[in-house]
Amino acid sequence: AADFADANPDADVKVTAIPWEAAHDKIANAIASGETPDVTLVGTTWMGEFAESGGIEPTPEGLVDEADFYEGAWGSTEVGGTSYGVPWYVETRVLYYRTDLAEKASWDEAPQSWDELKQFATDLQEKADVEYGISLPAGGTGSWQTFMPFAWSNGATLTNEDGTEYTIDSPEMTEALEYYKTFFDDGHSSTALLDAGELESGFADGTFGSFISGPWHTGLVEDAGVKQDQYAVVPLPGKDSAPGTSFTGGGDLAVFSDSDNKDGAWKFVQWLSEPETQQAFYDEVGDLPAVKSAWDTGELADDPQLQIFGQQLESALAPPAVPTWEEVAAAVDSEIEKATKGDTDPADAVSAMQKQAASIGTGL
Repeated sequence: AADFADANPDADVKVTAIPWEAAHDKIANAIASGETPDVTLVGTTWMGEFAESGGIEPTPEGLVDEADFYEGAWGSTEVGGTSYGVPWYVETRVLYYRTDLAEKASWDEAPQSWDELKQFATDLQEKADVEYGISLPAGGTGSWQTFMPFAWSNGATLTNEDGTEYTIDSPEMTEALEYYKTFFDDGHSSTALLDAGELESGFADGTFGSFISGPWHTGLVEDAGVKQDQYAVVPLPGKDSAPGTSFTGGGDLAVFSDSDNKDGAWKFVQWLSEPETQQAFYDEVGDLPAVKSAWDTGELADDPQLQIFGQQLESALAPPAVPTWEEVAAAVDSEIEKATKGDTDPADAVSAMQKQAASIGTGL
C-alpha cells in the first residue's frame, strides 16, 4: 500500500488487519450498517453471499483481463454470470508424499491415477512399515475441499451452469465418494479427526506416508523435521491420469457499494493485480499470485516445488459462488463423515447432500 501511495501522491491508503475468523462477520456487519471501507478481501466462498446482498460492486468492464488469471480463481468472482471482484491470491491442493518411504515401497515416481493411488497407499503400509498410506479427512469442517477434487476429476458438478440449482446427486459424485470411502474401509487412512500438529508430526515420523494439502504445508512439515530431500509435492492423481482436478481457494478483492471513493478503490485493486505487484506480495508474505504471468520470473519460476502448485492451478476449480454455499458445504461435510465411518452408504450420503442442498437453495 505504501508503494501505491508513493506512485499516487493523492492517495491515502489505510490498511486494517482483521483476523480471518472474524472477517466474514465484520464484512457482513459493515454492509448491514452502511458504514464500510472502500476495498476488502473476500474469501472465495463468501463472494456469492456478499454479491447477492448488494454489498459489493460488479467489476468495471475493462479494469483487468479475465484471461490473465487462473480460470478457477476468476470463477470464484462470478455470481450469476457477473464478476464482483478480482482474484488476489490463490492456493490449491496437491499430493505430499515421503519419497524415501516410497522408494522402500518400490515406487520411484508418484501415483498418476486412482488405481495407482490405492496401490501406492497399500505398498507404503506393506513394504515401508507406514501405519497409514495416506491421511485424508474423514469428515469435519472443510473435508469437502479434499473430497471434491476426486468428484471433479470424475466429472461431477455442484450446481448447474447458471448456479440456480444444486446438482450434487449424480452417478459421478456417488462413484467418487465410493472410491474415497475405500481408503477408510481398507485401513489406508484413519477415521480419527487429527489434532493440530498431528499430521505434520505423523508425516515426519512415518505414521502417514502421504496427504493432500496446500502450499502452506511445505514449511510446516519441514518445521516438523522432514528434510527437503525426504518428500515431494506432485499434482493430484486423476481418475485415469495426472493431473486431476484440484480445489482452488484464496481471496478476492472487492469494492463496497457504499464506498465513498469507488474510482480510487478500483484503481488500487487494479494495481494489486499487476504482475509485478503480485510477485512482490508473494516475496513479502508467501501467498501465491492469482495472475499467471507473475509466475514467469523470480523464485516462482525457479523453484520446482512452487511450479507444481502453478501446474495444479491450471487444473483446479472453485466451489460455486452462490450465497448459500457455506451452509451447503456443512451438510456435505457431515454426509462425508457418515459415509467414511460406515454409518451410511455413499449413494444415500450423496442423496442426503442433494436433499439438504435443494431445501436450502442456491440463493440466486
